[in-house]
Amino acid sequence: MSDHLEYPDLVQEVRGALHPGKLKLQSSSVVFRNIKTGKVDHYQSTEIDKFQWLKRARGCCLKLTLENDTIQRYDGFKDMDFEKLSSFVTKNYHTSLEKVDLSVKGWNWGAVKFKGNSLNFEVDNLLAFEVPLSNVSHTTSLKNEVTVEFHQNDDAAVSLMELRFHIPGDTNEEENPVQEFYNNVVAKADIIQLTGDAIVTFSEVHCLTPRGRYDVKMFTSYIQLHGKTFDYKIPISSVLRLFLLPHKDGRQMFFVVSLDPPIKQGQTRYPFLILLFNKEDEITVDVTLSEEELEKKYEGKLSESMSGHEYEVISRVFKAIINRKITVPGTYVGRGGSQAISCSYKAATGFLYPLERGFIFVHKPPIHIRFDEVLAVNFARSAGSTRSFDFDVETKSGTLYTFVGIEKEEYGKLYDFVAQKKLRVKNIGGGLPKKGKDHDDDMFESDEEDTHDAYLVRMKAEGKEREEEEDDESDDSSDESFNPGESGSEVAEEYDSNPTTTADSDSDFDAGSGSESGSGKERKSKKKEKKEKKQRSKSAKTVREGKPRERRKKKDVDPDRPKRPQSAYFLWLNDNRENIKEANPGISITEISKKAGEMWKLVTDKTDWEKKAEEGKKEYQIAMEKYKEKVKERGDEQPSASPKKHRSPKSPKKVTDSRAGAGGDYKSKEFISSSDSSDEDKPLKKKAKKERKEKKAREDSEDDKLPEDEEILSTPPSSGKSDSESEDSDE
Repeated sequence: MSDHLEYPDLVQEVRGALHPGKLKLQSSSVVFRNIKTGKVDHYQSTEIDKFQWLKRARGCCLKLTLENDTIQRYDGFKDMDFEKLSSFVTKNYHTSLEKVDLSVKGWNWGAVKFKGNSLNFEVDNLLAFEVPLSNVSHTTSLKNEVTVEFHQNDDAAVSLMELRFHIPGDTNEEENPVQEFYNNVVAKADIIQLTGDAIVTFSEVHCLTPRGRYDVKMFTSYIQLHGKTFDYKIPISSVLRLFLLPHKDGRQMFFVVSLDPPIKQGQTRYPFLILLFNKEDEITVDVTLSEEELEKKYEGKLSESMSGHEYEVISRVFKAIINRKITVPGTYVGRGGSQAISCSYKAATGFLYPLERGFIFVHKPPIHIRFDEVLAVNFARSAGSTRSFDFDVETKSGTLYTFVGIEKEEYGKLYDFVAQKKLRVKNIGGGLPKKGKDHDDDMFESDEEDTHDAYLVRMKAEGKEREEEEDDESDDSSDESFNPGESGSEVAEEYDSNPTTTADSDSDFDAGSGSESGSGKERKSKKKEKKEKKQRSKSAKTVREGKPRERRKKKDVDPDRPKRPQSAYFLWLNDNRENIKEANPGISITEISKKAGEMWKLVTDKTDWEKKAEEGKKEYQIAMEKYKEKVKERGDEQPSASPKKHRSPKSPKKVTDSRAGAGGDYKSKEFISSSDSSDEDKPLKKKAKKERKEKKAREDSEDDKLPEDEEILSTPPSSGKSDSESEDSDE
């Protein structure tokens, strides 16, 4: 037998909420780690008085009773775990694992017994239910009734508000049973009673959360915040962690107290208490305890008079009374030597502190993320500025925290810190510059093979389209000369509300050029017509003449061809499909596939199915060989294991003189330059036309004759002239 037992999938009830955790039983101790809060409960074997085994709704429960009457319960065990756990407890803890039978009658009358820190309600000497008195926040008593109220937990799906116990009075008894019941509840309940004087009092402390100035009074079992409007009482047992964090300005200090359960005011919850101090402020306080009490209870950590910087004194007092370590920033040093990173969470600005075991953000809202609950982090491009980036932290529970607006200079230090802590880094947005040569290849551990920036690709595509459009426009107007008067008239015609005035201005502008003013109007009208034709050609669809293209028929499948063998997964699925349907009535086909995939992943021994799949593959190969021989005897074509699509020979190019956009050098009749071109441009146009004709002749000689069923675009009606004649007339 091993020297320890581990159970990773247990739950612990904490004020009505079930928190998952890991239980480890060692030869000398019992350790439970709460995954949600990170709190670790450690009990030595000498502190444990009794082990009990109970059957409950969530399976079986292990109940530990300690010598100080504290009871701990861990649910989630299975019946088969009893034998192994019982022998381990007997061997290492010198006691037995006792089975406790429960009453299932459902009666609401019985006897109440107080055992440890729990109230046990018994029916016929069997336990019906038990109430942890540490969850009781208040209790009241009447003549024959005691009311018990409970702490509320925001994490609990369903909360028990109160219980009322009716206790019949007996005049023959000397003691009042109602008062005795009430006293037993008060003795073990988590009820804060203002008794005695405060050990230390700090006056007018600046508090950020909850906001205001409060007098902080430290008692032996709780902390009181006394303000002008509200008062808060915080049990010392609810304090989880203490943090002392330097402000980025170097002149202030944050003191953060993590609470579970949080303090509340109405519907507002405060899971963190944040105090702010100036580094230069000093204070002197007096402790009300004697030297003997201080030495006996606090081992000299406190003295009757304490003086120094305010944040140092309050940190020492909290550490001594609450008995918790104070967490400070570790090795991380960012830009300018600061240990804080300026950023924003949602709409609030604050500081992010990389600690040795997690991240903490102050102050609205305060967030603490431990490394053991982090699934992955991500460095993303900031949406607003290129001088900053975003930092995402995704937890295993599915919560995503996004800290935005981090300065670009912080990237290198933060990335090195994350890599040092061995946190998984993924890059969703990409786009950040490489840190240096050391990070050129492995800066991001991306889930994808290649980093893809969709925004950058879209911008490049749009830029390429704009360049192509500009090239097309420059090709279409390459034969025209720039005319500032013409361009000016265009703007006036398009945007001026008075066309008559525009015409007059054009005539005034061309008054000294004689007949050229008339040609300017013709150019203007032709250019407008050309623009309208171009827009119509873009919006209109090309209509083809001739017979419509026939759809390709599917190739007939030979019925004698053997079918491919099934994989191991499908063999397993065929045998278990009915079982899945029976276990999940009304499940759809898609849900069956999804459920089967999840179940197949959990199958550890797949040798039988893989063996059947291998045998089926061999049988398929033998059948395929026989089929090929049979095909050869028939004289058919040789079949292939995976038939490919038959590719037809390259069809000849379609040669049409009237189709717009047929090639980069092609220009239809409406795009030939207007008649106002100068005589100097005619040789260049004739040369370009000659080159197009030569290119067309080469393509005609290389291509075969067009087939009869080939579809040819319709040509616009000609004016009775040849192409060359029409072009010459345009020129």
